[in-house]
Amino acid sequence: MAQTPEQARMAALIVEILNLEDVEPASIDPHAILFEDEGLALDSIDALEIAVAIAEEYNVHISAEDEQTKEIFATLANLTAHVAQETSA
Repeated sequence: MAQTPEQARMAALIVEILNLEDVEPASIDPHAILFEDEGLALDSIDALEIAVAIAEEYNVHISAEDEQTKEIFATLANLTAHVAQETSA
């Protein structure tokens, strides 16, 4: 599935922050689970690094204690939608 421009920007940020040399940002399926083996197989440290980068880039803070955090980080589409919602609020 094709990425929206916002998803492409978020994918590029993720690839850059995590130094995913073997991953093209455009190859990340917006609806693939990011933290399972068939996705990017990211872990909690990766999520923390992404959260810090999002805070710096978009001034959107995602709390580890927030019950929605797991859902927010589930897919590229969810993460991008959350940031868009927070930046337009």
